[in-house]
Amino acid sequence: MRRSMLMAGLAAASLALAGCGSGSLSGGPAHKGASVSVSVDKAAAAKVPASLKKKGTLAVGSDASYAPSEFLAGDGKTVEGFDVDLFKAVAEKLGLKANFQNASFDTIITGVTGGKYDIGVSSFTINPDRMKQADMVSYFNAGTQWAAQPSEAGKVNPQKPCGLNVAVQKGTTQLQDDLPAKIRACKAAGKPIHVLVYDKQDQATAAVVAGKADAMLADSPVIAYAVKQSSGKLKAVGSIYAAAPYGYVIPKNDGQFGQALVMALTDLQKNGDYQKILKSWGVDQGAISKFAVNP
Repeated sequence: MRRSMLMAGLAAASLALAGCGSGSLSGGPAHKGASVSVSVDKAAAAKVPASLKKKGTLAVGSDASYAPSEFLAGDGKTVEGFDVDLFKAVAEKLGLKANFQNASFDTIITGVTGGKYDIGVSSFTINPDRMKQADMVSYFNAGTQWAAQPSEAGKVNPQKPCGLNVAVQKGTTQLQDDLPAKIRACKAAGKPIHVLVYDKQDQATAAVVAGKADAMLADSPVIAYAVKQSSGKLKAVGSIYAAAPYGYVIPKNDGQFGQALVMALTDLQKNGDYQKILKSWGVDQGAISKFAVNP
């Protein structure tokens, strides 16, 4: 988030890439998260709905293919990332535990609205369409960026990617909000964009590394992490644009729970744990100063 020229070598390489989690191209050492000691915020915990208090554990829907936000650890089962570390701390503030469940990105919101998950934590950019379906609690800020193989980077114009094979993950704001206008403009210019849509971000990343796609676009922390882990196989192209907040996804009109999440995040920020967690993953540039329900 693959290719078939020189099939033996490249197929093996693609499989290895896809198995490491989004952007984890080199399979480096396990990440050591920030050491934080979280105490319960009684005022925030008091706003947690009784049904969630009784369970004690939140079912969290998350697409574990989007490093460094959420991806599978080396054991192929454990979900880790800055989203994971931060939300576990939020849950602890509320006197709860978080059980992350790997899911397809485009099924998480319906999973929340249908009761399969108590919350969605998966780098969801807050936008009007999503807020029609669910409430969203802001906690981070990210933009869009592009990446390509270093040898191809000079041919990629993120604002006019005409004639290119472009890899993108299904259900993302990049596919839904960013690409449509570019697709129309390039079609009108007689140089259509060929969009390769993947279920997982790690598949899109592998497609670019293997040469099946000329470029990819994703959230800025994902691109930064993929480039860092690629050992020179990827290069960021152009600047970050269209910055917007990420939001936790919760059932519509569940105001008490949303306010509890805001209070927990605010408490983590006041004691420095919010910044510490983000910095441990190298994404502290995305920290925000104010959290809100449906900002």
